[in-house]
Amino acid sequence: MPQKLSLDELNRLEVSAYKSAEKFPFVFVLDDIRSMNNIGSAFRTADAFRCAHVYLVGITAQPPHREISKTALGADESVDWTYFESAEVCHEALKALGYTVYCIEQVDQSISLHDFKPEAGNKYAFVFGNEVFGVNDSWIEATSGSLEIPQFGTKHSLNVSVTMGVVAWDFVSKSQI
Repeated sequence: MPQKLSLDELNRLEVSAYKSAEKFPFVFVLDDIRSMNNIGSAFRTADAFRCAHVYLVGITAQPPHREISKTALGADESVDWTYFESAEVCHEALKALGYTVYCIEQVDQSISLHDFKPEAGNKYAFVFGNEVFGVNDSWIEATSGSLEIPQFGTKHSLNVSVTMGVVAWDFVSKSQI
């Protein structure tokens, strides 16, 4: 019968080892995310998939904050992050760093996440928007395109933190460090 692995058997990295470990070539951009629980979950997901960086934009709260830490479980200390007041300044910074930027949003002409093929050697930034209003139009107009997660139920939306996990897993499963 299978048994759960102990914490020792999981071979978890210490924060210092995580900081120096090679990361997958993608970053999360959290634009106007309201919920600090979702922000904390974003950090935890970023840590799990060795995301290179998290960019916080607009009204998105910043660590340290008790409500973020509650769901981040320490990932807000392991994952590097930067805050920008505006989407435009963040987008310019990402372009200057050589990122190909995609929104995660349901728009006409979106690309199914299933069909998205990351190119080796490229770095990607994935923009996640507000829980109610989605990705800001300024991002949609300025980026390389929008990726959409196919959905088959009645809601046609996922919680933003769940969406981050799906996108990170998809990217990592299609990539190699």
